[in-house]
Amino acid sequence: MSETNPQPLKVAIIIGSIRGHRVSPKVAEIVKNHIDEQATASNIALTLVDIKAFNLPVLDEDLAPAMIKAGEHKHAHSRAWSAEIAKYDGYIWVVPEYNSSVSGAAKNAIDYLYNEWTGKGAVVVSYGIFGGLKAGEHLSQSLQIMKLKVAETRPALAYHGNVGPDLTTGMTTGEVAEATRNDWEGEKVKGEVVKAFGELVGLIKV
Repeated sequence: MSETNPQPLKVAIIIGSIRGHRVSPKVAEIVKNHIDEQATASNIALTLVDIKAFNLPVLDEDLAPAMIKAGEHKHAHSRAWSAEIAKYDGYIWVVPEYNSSVSGAAKNAIDYLYNEWTGKGAVVVSYGIFGGLKAGEHLSQSLQIMKLKVAETRPALAYHGNVGPDLTTGMTTGEVAEATRNDWEGEKVKGEVVKAFGELVGLIKV
């Protein structure tokens, strides 16, 4: 008899900033809200994963990540991160743009692992003054080098007005100002996020 209620595939929405006044948790929630319905229909469980919770120092393992099997890391923080990431079939990275590239915290978290990432699917969602386009591009390249299958669509969420009061609010308080929230919760951004998620579903279900 065929299985009528298969176990759902698991996708982590990774919060890619650890700064004190950070917007990324709120962006991750917006992304999750945009795709909750599609995830349920596709039998995919979404989980928010905050890299800040793992307190990862700059990569301090003795061996290169490709030489370490999942769960066999030297340090407890590395093993905890490995165990978390190994749970998932795919990932949605939500990252800010710092100085025309991805945040150091996100890059460091990626670099900790190798075997846990390879062959899985990923989506990159960036945000910043102009949507974090360079951060999205750089992160996509890094993930591909790690042998992840990266969705072509990369939603890029720009602050309303680009350089203006909404950006200042985000940088100084970690809050999403009303005009920017309206943009990010609007149909245009939702359409891009849903499209990217659809591509991810195709990548992890093959």
